[in-house]
Amino acid sequence: MSADAIGKPVVWIPYEPKELGDLPEELDCHLWDGTELYPTPVEDVRFLTGFPGTTGYGSLVDALSRSRGLDILQVLSSGYDYLLPHLDLLPSGARLCTGRGVHAGPTAELAVGLLIASARGIGRFAREQGREEWKPRSLTTLGGKRVLVVGQGPVGRAVAERLRVLGCTVVRLARTPRTTADGVVHGAEALHDLLPAMNAVVLCAPATDRTRAMFDARTLALLPDGAIVVNVGRGELVDTDALTSEVASGRLLAALDVTDPEPLPAGHPLWQLPDALLTPHVGAFTDAFEDASREFLRRQLRRYAEGTPLENTVLTAPGR
Repeated sequence: MSADAIGKPVVWIPYEPKELGDLPEELDCHLWDGTELYPTPVEDVRFLTGFPGTTGYGSLVDALSRSRGLDILQVLSSGYDYLLPHLDLLPSGARLCTGRGVHAGPTAELAVGLLIASARGIGRFAREQGREEWKPRSLTTLGGKRVLVVGQGPVGRAVAERLRVLGCTVVRLARTPRTTADGVVHGAEALHDLLPAMNAVVLCAPATDRTRAMFDARTLALLPDGAIVVNVGRGELVDTDALTSEVASGRLLAALDVTDPEPLPAGHPLWQLPDALLTPHVGAFTDAFEDASREFLRRQLRRYAEGTPLENTVLTAPGR
């Protein structure tokens, strides 16, 4: 039955509606599992939610290309750079909303875990365990170290909070300088001045025209010997060849949940470098994700039904 026939906006979400609890009666909500099996005629959908992760990406683009009266395209990722080639499919006036904040805690936890693992040589020890080698050595600790957190969205703020508990001196950097309740946030123009004094950098920024390759060979060279580069933002923030060269030389260490390209091709040097620690873009996906994303969608749908501003609206499609 079409949206006009029932008089309610059609909503597709990646969960059974009953799993979200008491949803607004003004909405006609349906489970969409990210496949090409659509629960209602795609032309009727007004609020379209992308399925978590990479599952259903092609189907999402296909649904978007066939939408006619779409009001909201809701993704559950923090960023939307992967959708940039398809934004011209949005109908005039449609809004794109992200899941910014849903992943903050788990992603920050992984970022700090990668930093600890890199500092304490866990990657090297794991390789030696596989060879049944017992090689004690003295390593560094995070206590008292200076860590630059690049990006002050929900993830960056959560990383900074956790690092302070570990006794780190946290230096924060974002696009624009400001002073917050937690102290000074340096602007992007201060990056090169700050790096020589940093023991580690944690990248939590999105991929934008301003941030792509912001850590190129020149920038990485400003870090002191032994510094650790952790990236849980986007792989495009770092010049992969330049970072690989620095890690291969033994000057820097790297712990990466995201890479450019992603995944790394077979045979890439980063796979085997002893001072490179890799995880396959898993920062956001834990057993906490479903509850957090359900609660987020519940809030969004209430706002949509009430006609109040939605969270994380990043753009509105222009008129044709």
